[in-house]
Amino acid sequence: MKIFPLNLIPYGTKFDFMRLRWVSLAVAALLTIAAIAAMATMKFNFALDFTGGTSVELRFAKPADVDAVRSQLAAAGYSSAQVQTFGSGNDLLVRLQAKEGTDPADATRTSDDVVRVVSTPGNPAQRLSYGYVGSQVGKELAENGLWALLFVLAGFLAYISFRFEWKFAVAAIVTTLSDIVIVAGWFAVSRHEFDLTVLAGILSALGYSINDKIVVFDRVRENFRAMRADPRDVLNTSINQTLSRTIIVSFVAFLTVLALYLYGGGSLQGMAESQMIGIVLGTLSSIFVACPLLTIGWLKVTKQDLMPKARDEAALARRP
Repeated sequence: MKIFPLNLIPYGTKFDFMRLRWVSLAVAALLTIAAIAAMATMKFNFALDFTGGTSVELRFAKPADVDAVRSQLAAAGYSSAQVQTFGSGNDLLVRLQAKEGTDPADATRTSDDVVRVVSTPGNPAQRLSYGYVGSQVGKELAENGLWALLFVLAGFLAYISFRFEWKFAVAAIVTTLSDIVIVAGWFAVSRHEFDLTVLAGILSALGYSINDKIVVFDRVRENFRAMRADPRDVLNTSINQTLSRTIIVSFVAFLTVLALYLYGGGSLQGMAESQMIGIVLGTLSSIFVACPLLTIGWLKVTKQDLMPKARDEAALARRP
């Protein structure tokens, strides 16, 4: 990676990543187990999307400041309120949970309180509509999100098995699952709100992580067919050859999501946070975890696994 006049990553690196494979695999396994334990014991701080609450549509006399409205609601006791614009800049959609001691289904009382809290002398708010969103809707959203995750994983598993070999597919899926479990575990530990945008961020992190591993595996397949070396050297060489690309792409993607986190407003912070963690984990696991998995047990990859099937015998006979 070259940033004039510096080369942050020199060309032709020969880092021995395989030498650290047991350490990196152990760290990944421990973090995954810790994340699962956190999700099981500490639970998620589910947002309104999953728990249900009151939805209020407001129209202001002047364009409203979303962050200011969110701060006013937080000061009034609605700390997890979701505020977003719709239609013109004067219209806001507010979704929140009722205060403690208030009937959650009493949407009229909650919406009246919201109008009172967000109205100011210079910019009064008018209620357009309101309603109560039950937890059943949230349950259906959670189930749909889980099905989406399973379909994505099944699709990736089939695609990588077809394009490469089943050992690569298993290594990629196991590594990527570890990444997203750790991301989800972070939200259980930090108690940051878990809403649909966070779920979308985790799914996009899953796609990013898989894509990164496919790039590395593609180079592994090419090198297995071109190099006369043992699998460990082939894997090391492949990681080094893709190292600059991996870090540059991750760095740029991280900067993009960081801008979203800093300037996208409170409603997008959860998604940006999950994506930032996912990008870092996906990059590290592509370098330190995915390829090392291909050197152990029944996942150990050989030349025979990657030779074109139509010319197996003749080609293998010419190989050392």
